Amino acid sequence: MNRLFSLELPFTRFLRNVVLVSLAALIPVVLLYVATRPGFGAMLLGGGPALSRFLRQIITNGLPVVFIVNYISFFLFAWMNTGSRGKRDSAFIVLVDITARLMAFVVLHALIYVLSADWFGSFAGSRITALSVVAPTLARSALFENISGAYLYATLVSALPLYVGAVERSALFDRLARRFPRKSGPVIIALALFACFALILSGIAALAVHLQEGFSWGGAG
Repeated sequence: MNRLFSLELPFTRFLRNVVLVSLAALIPVVLLYVATRPGFGAMLLGGGPALSRFLRQIITNGLPVVFIVNYISFFLFAWMNTGSRGKRDSAFIVLVDITARLMAFVVLHALIYVLSADWFGSFAGSRITALSVVAPTLARSALFENISGAYLYATLVSALPLYVGAVERSALFDRLARRFPRKSGPVIIALALFACFALILSGIAALAVHLQEGFSWGGAG
């Protein structure tokens, strides 16, 4: 992983590696999503508008989201490996990454949904409708209930090496990591940190849904 993502690499090669790894992570998770939806795979195999809309969603929504989130994490991974973080504990990098992931998922979904309404007539061509579905969509993504869940879990490919490396270098995480057998501690903690990110994202989105419903009822009153 260090060879694939290093600040010493030319920018174009670094970018290419992020694209390739993002595709390698996204494709199997999307296929898993399709396989777990009864009848969905057969409908897509039939071609037609259903397949074209699904592929368009993957290309215009899924790939940009997964790529940008992975790029952020792989950049932080490469930066961490240069030893340029100074005296800060590497747990700080995890905090930066989780914050950036949360912002990227929300902002990118909102932006892409609005653009989809403008360009493709999605959401009945309404920007307001497009924005209103962002929170409900993200609230269910951690449970893999919609295609955004596939995008979310496809970014595990960048979170895991970053979080494992950060935990291994962190004095804050060291005592906790030693509670686990052998070298499994950093991996277990890294998975737990990613789970925390997914839960925080869903929690924030669920709160936004609640606020949306409150405003809706208030307006109706």
